[in-house]
Amino acid sequence: MTFANPTARRPSPRPPGRRRGPLGPTLVVLGVIVVLVLILAQVWTEVLWFDQLGYVGVLRTEWGTRAVLFALGFLLMAGGVAASLSFAYRSRPIYAPSTQEQASLDQYREAIEPLRRLVMVAGPAVLGLFAGGAASQQWSTVQLWMNAVPFGEKDPEYGLDIGFYVFTLPGLRFVVSFLMAVVVLSAIGGIATQYLYGGIRVGGPAGAPRTTPSARIHLSILGAALMLLIGANYWLDRYSVLTREGSRFEGASYTDVNAVIPSKAILAGVAVFVAILFVITAVRGNWRLPAIGLGLMVVAAVAVGGVYPAVVQRFQVTPNQQDAEAPYIQRNIDATLKAFDLEDVAVQPYEANVTAEAGQLRADTDTTASIRLLDPQIVSPSFRQLQQNKGYYSFADTLAVDRYEIEGESQDTVIAVRELALDGLSEGQRNWTNDHTVYTHGFGVVAAYGNTTAAGGRPAFWEQGIPSSGQMGEYEERIYFSPESPLYSIVGAPDGARDWELDYPDDESGGQVNTSFPTDEVSAGPEIGDPLTKLLYALKFGSQEILFSERVTSESQILYDRDPRTRVEKVAPYLTIDGRQYPAVVDGRVVWVIDGYTTSDGYPYAASRALDDATIDSVTQRSESIDALLPQTVNYIRNSVKATVDAYDGTVNLYAWDTEDPVLQAWQDVFPSSLKPVSEISGDLMSHLRYPEDLFKVQRNLLTRYHVTEAEEFFSGGDFWANPNDPTLGDAQVPQPPYYLTLKMPDQERATFSLMSTFIPASGGTTNARNVLSGFLAVDAEAGDQAGEPAEGYGQLRLLELPRDSTVPGPGQVNNNFDSNPTVSTELNLLAQQNSTVVRGNLLTLPVGGGLLYVQPVYVQSSAGTRFPLLQKVLVAFGDEIGFANTLDEALDQVFDGDAGAEGGDAGTDPGADTGTDPGTDTGTDPGTDTGAEPDTGGGTGGGAADARTRLDTALTEAREAIERGEAALAAGDFAAYGEAQDALDAALADAIAAEAELD
Repeated sequence: MTFANPTARRPSPRPPGRRRGPLGPTLVVLGVIVVLVLILAQVWTEVLWFDQLGYVGVLRTEWGTRAVLFALGFLLMAGGVAASLSFAYRSRPIYAPSTQEQASLDQYREAIEPLRRLVMVAGPAVLGLFAGGAASQQWSTVQLWMNAVPFGEKDPEYGLDIGFYVFTLPGLRFVVSFLMAVVVLSAIGGIATQYLYGGIRVGGPAGAPRTTPSARIHLSILGAALMLLIGANYWLDRYSVLTREGSRFEGASYTDVNAVIPSKAILAGVAVFVAILFVITAVRGNWRLPAIGLGLMVVAAVAVGGVYPAVVQRFQVTPNQQDAEAPYIQRNIDATLKAFDLEDVAVQPYEANVTAEAGQLRADTDTTASIRLLDPQIVSPSFRQLQQNKGYYSFADTLAVDRYEIEGESQDTVIAVRELALDGLSEGQRNWTNDHTVYTHGFGVVAAYGNTTAAGGRPAFWEQGIPSSGQMGEYEERIYFSPESPLYSIVGAPDGARDWELDYPDDESGGQVNTSFPTDEVSAGPEIGDPLTKLLYALKFGSQEILFSERVTSESQILYDRDPRTRVEKVAPYLTIDGRQYPAVVDGRVVWVIDGYTTSDGYPYAASRALDDATIDSVTQRSESIDALLPQTVNYIRNSVKATVDAYDGTVNLYAWDTEDPVLQAWQDVFPSSLKPVSEISGDLMSHLRYPEDLFKVQRNLLTRYHVTEAEEFFSGGDFWANPNDPTLGDAQVPQPPYYLTLKMPDQERATFSLMSTFIPASGGTTNARNVLSGFLAVDAEAGDQAGEPAEGYGQLRLLELPRDSTVPGPGQVNNNFDSNPTVSTELNLLAQQNSTVVRGNLLTLPVGGGLLYVQPVYVQSSAGTRFPLLQKVLVAFGDEIGFANTLDEALDQVFDGDAGAEGGDAGTDPGADTGTDPGTDTGTDPGTDTGAEPDTGGGTGGGAADARTRLDTALTEAREAIERGEAALAAGDFAAYGEAQDALDAALADAIAAEAELD
């Protein structure tokens, strides 16, 4: 009998557990609340923004679809992986054979066991979150699938409606790919768990089973599911082949149709067969069958999917490629023309004349009178200096070209909005109150004639000043929404409170006129009067002042997301937005007009284009206000929506422009209340709608190849073209932009507002190897002026094809002719002396006089200090004849033997003479306002400067005449006369330099 030792120490009692204090849980709760409030600050403010605009249905549909897809994606992924892990664990063998392999695994099991429950829940949940996020990104794919609309056209291979490829096929591919990811991850989790707990054994005695029956069934089912999905993927590949990109053309080629498509069907059948073998294995327990099946599948993939198509290509196609591929190339041509709306291009052979004769432009008086001399990318500094008025106003760096009816005639106009630019304020003026409650809006538009200039080469403004005066008529001048608007502004004041928003500067009113946005009458942004909304917006913008400022009252509204493009992108997330947004005065309001495109990459056999590459040009490269389209590869595009954003209250209107577009019809089913019919477009707005520039750039890019409509000629590629590089950029390899101007094509009865571009022959990798014209493209850009009825000819593309042996100079060659002409180079060098810089404007091409006329304005600006360009000369070329004069009218007469037969829009003006400031025709500034410009010493307003300018022009003329006399004398071998001419040239140059020095 054993007795306990009475002296042994008894184990001390365990101390009572510490009671947790309230601090920890409180901090957790506070942290959760903070996170929820921060999320609410982003989410609820978006709801308020969309609700104020009347597009909350768009947000509800998009977010609802995303939420459903996220939930489905989460449940499928998390549920599939969790079920696989759970089954593998529950079906584990209770007594695993005692082997060295299992002994080592025991250590891992023991280490993992405390975390097993967490891993089996958290692992699938994390994967589910990622999968749900990925699925939610496909909301537009799923919505288009659910709201598919037939195209009414069938593909040439399977005879299926094009809508299957555009709407249904992307949805099916998404589902199959997602399910494959679920099965693969479930299989990986199941295999790992089965191996860890003994359901799968790698080692062990020979002949012993490697899997338990449960593991065999588990993995066989997953294997069968994966094989079925692979088979479905192969089957869908048969249709996707019709949109693949080939080496010569897009779509299925001879090899694809006769080898690849059948091989995909065979591989799909093999995959289904292997899936059956996996099912048999689940029942009978023999892994050899699926192993053999997988081997067969690999062999089939190599032999049938790889070797066989290569053999067909090598021995059937390559020796007879042109004949073999011709039917499929024709499919590509036909589909591309349909997909990019190029089927109805009016193609006309054009035997361009290169000989200039007197009176040759008599039949083109309308076009000649409308030739635009004001380059919208160059003259912005002139607008700023002459019309900016104050430093806190600004104009876009590239202005807009539009047309307005003035005194009963349509006039091409360069127009700009006087936007608010807070960067123009001094540091002392920058504070929260000024930035967000005082300086809230820009003021008015400025418009100038496109075809002429005022004295001194300044823009000839017909709408100008603050407040605006001119021929525009009355309109709401306040610009609260524009690309350069502040991040946010808070507007509105209680009744009886003083006005604190700066409206416009005015000396007669003590320096400025103030105003308050009438929030009781107009809704321009969400109301921000209650404390919760203030808090949310204070968090959204990180501005505590919103909470505590006395200027945020019960009457206040907050304006944000004020860039018109941003507003349209948000309310129409299904559109690709044009890189340009241009202002127009419509029905007494300033509106921003924006073009929207519906696109797809699923049109069978159509050529694909990267939109960013197709729309980049010299303007998008140099301009901050105009962008190329975002990176996106498409093979179908339509300008299906015209949008407007009101510059005063931010209202967004979307008009369904191309109602025959099936993609737009599908989106109208998704968002049934967001689009208005064309019938609601007023006549005034219709007159300012135009053919979009980015669509035209994509189409001209395609027409470099797809003007060739016969498969045999397309295969040879001998008649492919290129878009010429902009010669004003020197050696930079950037395409010349298209230009808006009024012109009359040879088959038209009258001149119309158009968008034009040119083509030159392509030559391998060097697109400008031979810079002669091969084609001229123009589109009728004028939508008419009838309410709800676009003009009948709107959007008609007209292509002039020049003879293959054309000698008509291209833009690069014309630019070289200008530079190498002695008279031109001498006068340009003189203009660029001292502190002056010569800036060459856009090189326009016009089909007039039976040939092609080039016109380029030449500007002069100071090299330092206050710099703004003034039009001083005009360059003209027709064939090899060159004119260079103070006005277009004079330059045309120089080219056409002293009488062009038509007058330029600047007939009777003289940019070289400055007669002083005339608000009606010159700067448009009010003597009582501050232009923000330094005194103009380059052009001058006094008699001395005008006299010096006249003497400079006279000296340049004498220099040109001396050069011509010298060349003639040298050709005749009369060296005495040549010497006299050189003396006269030296004297003329000396006079010119002296006159230029006076001007400087």
